[in-house]
Amino acid sequence: MSDLAIYDMDRTVTKRPTYTPFLLHCALRRAPWRLLFLPLVLLSMLAYVLGVIDRGRLKEINHYLLLGARIHPADLKPLVEGFAERQAAENIRPGAHNAIARDKAEGRRVVLATASYRLYADAIARRLGFDDVIGTGSVIGLDDRVHAKIAGENCYGPAKMRMIADWVERSGLKGVHGHVRFYSDHVSDAPVFEWADEPVAVNPHGKLRRLAVERGWAIQDWG
Repeated sequence: MSDLAIYDMDRTVTKRPTYTPFLLHCALRRAPWRLLFLPLVLLSMLAYVLGVIDRGRLKEINHYLLLGARIHPADLKPLVEGFAERQAAENIRPGAHNAIARDKAEGRRVVLATASYRLYADAIARRLGFDDVIGTGSVIGLDDRVHAKIAGENCYGPAKMRMIADWVERSGLKGVHGHVRFYSDHVSDAPVFEWADEPVAVNPHGKLRRLAVERGWAIQDWG
């Protein structure tokens, strides 16, 4: 029987979001001329706010604009490692370090479940001591390049719950895992909060704070 501790990443483990900063990090170091596309990035964000495109499509567009249609993993690796190193050093909430250490000391399997792309979330998770990562995948083409296309679902909202359930089954834990503790800052993770045995709202925004109070969930400030 394996008890689980599942963490959201952006603004839960990290102080600030990571996706757009990752793309800007790559553009600046690999092809600074791509910053000329920033007005188009802003337009895509406006299209998302207006409901013209969904979050998954927004990610694909911004990936295409700032990182390119495809990139070889060998060219991507130093960009990912440099970005992850900086995030681990500067962008992690103090309370996240404490929670991870406590959960590991309790013998829990510590899992990161994030809407961010696994192509860089894996590197951040490795530095923080996570055992597993569930996240948004990238299409790897027949050319062995990482494409600006999501593989499967964007790991957000109800899709995150489905992807966690798939991971539980693939890991041989379905029906046999123990107590589940789940941490997140955002109400979009309500399906996972409802499923978990011990939901913990971390630095919650207004909607999640109200829901946590209503449901009697723990609320923690991780700094």
